[in-house]
Amino acid sequence: MRYITSFILQDLARKMVFLGGPRQVGKTTLAKVVLQGSYPSGRYLNWDYDEDRQDILRKRWYRDSSLLVFDELHKFARWKSWIKGVYDVEKELHSFLVTGSARLDVYRRGGDSLMGRYHYWRLHPFTLDEIPAKIAPEDAFRRLMTVGGFPEPFLDNNEREARRWRRERFDRVLREDVRDLESIRNVQLLGLFLDLLRSRVGGLIAVSNLAKDLAISPKTAKTWLEVLERMYLIFCVRPLTGSVPRAIQKPPKAYFFDNGDVLGDEGARFENLVAATLMKRLHFLEDRDGYRYELRYIRDKEGREVDFAILKDGLLEELIEVKFGDETISKSLLYYAERLKPKRAVQIVAGLKRSYDQGRIQVIDPISYFLPTAPWSLPSL
Repeated sequence: MRYITSFILQDLARKMVFLGGPRQVGKTTLAKVVLQGSYPSGRYLNWDYDEDRQDILRKRWYRDSSLLVFDELHKFARWKSWIKGVYDVEKELHSFLVTGSARLDVYRRGGDSLMGRYHYWRLHPFTLDEIPAKIAPEDAFRRLMTVGGFPEPFLDNNEREARRWRRERFDRVLREDVRDLESIRNVQLLGLFLDLLRSRVGGLIAVSNLAKDLAISPKTAKTWLEVLERMYLIFCVRPLTGSVPRAIQKPPKAYFFDNGDVLGDEGARFENLVAATLMKRLHFLEDRDGYRYELRYIRDKEGREVDFAILKDGLLEELIEVKFGDETISKSLLYYAERLKPKRAVQIVAGLKRSYDQGRIQVIDPISYFLPTAPWSLPSL
């Protein structure tokens, strides 16, 4: 059972549930688990299957189907008005679960005709605070650092097969999702743009430099960065500026939802793993509790930098520095922990043997930081 399953079940009793997230992250599998475990009289319909598509268009299903699951429904051009009409007429008869890839999220943001009728959940890959049964935390960490957290390569645990899977996933996202949603003609060049980002994880993304490397305009590079975010391939972490004197203003950092996408040393992969796990937590807390969370970084003109800052409704909650092997507390973390006084300040060290505290700073290994504090195992706020 995935980490958001029980919360989806709670919401299905009240409204429709839309389930989005990266391609191949396990949305269809989760939907079928919900169907089989809690709604055995329900019906699964996939827009990509000819017979199901005809049943969808004709609204043909049993009246006693307790749950209707519509997979890839957003490929239907009029899906929003269609599901609105079905829900308004039949909400007393059925619960509704709509799943889709990044395209569902893009279409969802395009208008508010469904406002008040659904809750939206985002599904992420496996992380250190969501480990399948019978996999030890140390083994899970090794897998996350090598094959990534998407279910198929993570569970298969085969690096060669993981590389093949990743290549196929890139091709499908770039040639199908991008083609359907974006007016980008040169998909091959976009793939090269993506490869540049894979080798620059954790560094400042200067759009002008990327544009120069590929002989494209800075405006095009900026657009492509936004496209890759919408496709759930990357997410950008932007600087915290309001409470930081002399903070840098513009360049974001780019991280990948799939830790296996990172081209770089172990330090870059570990920083990406922490970033992806933090973003997963913040998306969960937003989807469950309705607060607005932000993941930022700090860097000022004197070169003092802290990898991550977590904000809740605009207020600083936590500062996080990431080190692969260095146990010495970062001077920048010390400086900003004293200056900004967050509720918590931690330095996460991959190879740490024993955690310790020094003043306001806690130095801790990633398993001890993430596993006992999974927000889906804690009461809602």
